[in-house]
Amino acid sequence: MATRSKSSQRWLKEHFSDPFVKKAQAEGLRSRAAYKLEELLERDRLIKPGMTIVDLGAAPGGWSQMARKVMGDRGRVIALDILDMPPIAGVEFIHGDFREESVLSDLERLVGDKPVDLVLSDMAPNMSGVGTVDQARAMYLSELARDFAEAHLRKGGDFLIKLFQGEGFDAYVKDLRPRYQKLTIRKPAASRRRSNEVYALAAGKR
Repeated sequence: MATRSKSSQRWLKEHFSDPFVKKAQAEGLRSRAAYKLEELLERDRLIKPGMTIVDLGAAPGGWSQMARKVMGDRGRVIALDILDMPPIAGVEFIHGDFREESVLSDLERLVGDKPVDLVLSDMAPNMSGVGTVDQARAMYLSELARDFAEAHLRKGGDFLIKLFQGEGFDAYVKDLRPRYQKLTIRKPAASRRRSNEVYALAAGKR
């Protein structure tokens, strides 16, 4: 059996001692990421019963689970991820790569003609370890998510997306601002401090 690298051992130690990981396990949530969304929900009241929500990059399901919990039995949660995701009651799931036209078409068919109230994107590329490559891949996914929100959000709808600070970040934020009434950058407590991830909340699609 191959031994784990020191960085891998350090990550595992950090992961399993993480209070948000422990809390997620205790409360039956699929990932610590659910608490990032929970904090944003508490601050910004993004989700209401009866909404139609699209969750991009949903696996393992923490955000979809939290959205369904907040909405109760009313409304729709449509989730998509390149990774498979065990079923969640009340969540419609598409297993596929968001970068592929056929997968995007499947998602658009499932959404139908009804405008979406909220688009969530916690997407991230598979990290290669090469910073410039990973940042470019992350920004490409962010652009696809922005374009999907532009096409499918109702007027006044909201878009919440994970972004990685680096090349292209400032230009992306600048491009997003005029599309929405308000844009806020958040760093939830459950987001690890050393991570360069932040969340952009674009509220009130124009």
